[in-house]
Amino acid sequence: MLEVFDAIAHMRGSNLAPEVHGTVKFWGVDEGSWVEVEIFGLPDFQEATQNTPQIGPFGFHIHENDTCGNIFGDPPFEAAGGHWNPDGEPHGNHPGDFPVLFSNGGTAKMLFFTDRFLPEEIIGRSVVIHQSPDDYVSQPSGSGGKRIACGSIEKGMNSR
Repeated sequence: MLEVFDAIAHMRGSNLAPEVHGTVKFWGVDEGSWVEVEIFGLPDFQEATQNTPQIGPFGFHIHENDTCGNIFGDPPFEAAGGHWNPDGEPHGNHPGDFPVLFSNGGTAKMLFFTDRFLPEEIIGRSVVIHQSPDDYVSQPSGSGGKRIACGSIEKGMNSR
């Protein structure tokens, strides 16, 4: 059976988390989009210390650009640009702000609905996973930390 979806991002890990891989799929439905997330190889949770940030749950967003860029950059995936925010909203209310990813033994799976965009509006952007949780308050990007995974959003099997 051929699976159909309107857009997809194939996620790959940066040098900070090279085992991370998976997909983020988007289906257009009346009034918005269903988003299905399957991510594997996420790092184990680590509490913050005086010298290191908390690792997990993971900030998760749509970013402006269609390329992820260098996996070895410091910080990695800077080519993805900032959070996608076409309406100029404060952080926490960007259309590209997603719920944090909770890892269960390195795996995160989630399905959610958003009425903030249709898949055709995000093709040519990217999805980024950050190493730390999003606080949904800090401007402009929620203090999620370094980028540990990224995937460009492409047309899916159902796109016209």
